[in-house]
Amino acid sequence: MTPEETRPSVVVTARSFGSGDADPAGLLQKAGLRVARADPAHDHAALEETLSAAVAWIAGTSPVDDRHLAAAPNLKIVARHGTGYDAVDLAAAARRGVLVTNTPGANAEAVADHTVGLMLAALRHLVAGDRASREGVRPVLRGRELGALTVGIVGFGYIGRAVARRLIGGFGSRVLAYDPYIAPERVRDAGVEPVGDLSGLARAADVLTLHMPGGGGAVVDAAFLSRVRPGAVLINTARGDLLDEQAVASALAEGRLAAAAVDVLASEPATSSPLLDAPNAIITPHVAAQTTQAIDRMGMMAAEEVVRVLAGEAPRHPVPT
Repeated sequence: MTPEETRPSVVVTARSFGSGDADPAGLLQKAGLRVARADPAHDHAALEETLSAAVAWIAGTSPVDDRHLAAAPNLKIVARHGTGYDAVDLAAAARRGVLVTNTPGANAEAVADHTVGLMLAALRHLVAGDRASREGVRPVLRGRELGALTVGIVGFGYIGRAVARRLIGGFGSRVLAYDPYIAPERVRDAGVEPVGDLSGLARAADVLTLHMPGGGGAVVDAAFLSRVRPGAVLINTARGDLLDEQAVASALAEGRLAAAAVDVLASEPATSSPLLDAPNAIITPHVAAQTTQAIDRMGMMAAEEVVRVLAGEAPRHPVPT
């Protein structure tokens, strides 16, 4: 074996790891580790040999299950290259003594930018205007100014707060937020009005934007949509399962929603969603977090967690298992 091959192995399956300007792989190598790139889809057969020698795994969005962990007897840490960790079998990791970490806040600025971009695209008919212009048509597309509207934020974590900063400081919008896990005082400290229930938020907001974890069922369903202001705009850059897509498509067709702009769908890539044929729907291909800066932050944070844990230190961003 070469000296490189004798180094402890870190398996990397996150597609965008190290594809920005930073060098997280170099950080691992300076710590005496070997970087082994492997299948981003996490196919068990394709990963089995690589995982057998791994002491750490920097994982993307594909599932990490007990069968994967069983194939990696020396594994100490699964470092998620991103914020979400719902694809990781946390119970299996706990049973096997494997720490799980993520990179909270690493993509917040990127997703917040994309969120506001979708708001502007929906309110100013940017997609319809582009299509009309290409067809040589000049329709009257009267929009609404973001600063004149009330925006309701569902979920006031890193991304929700970043969206609020942009809206308050840049546009002058009135901003409301619903988050049952954050004290109202913290919301007010950010210059945002706390709202105690989703129904109240639905009735008060001209624009509704989702920034909460998925996995708990649809938040925006027929009952929720029955309470929204006529002509409201809906934005989702969080999780696809937060929407009942058929209910949203029906609300668009009936004109109860003026527009919906989403970066995530329940099934991706998008091939069968009812939103594909709904009027005034804007769909982007799950790219909100894809900026050079966000990729750099995710890669470096994940690599730092690996180095820290393998050196016997506690991780900074452990996921409860």
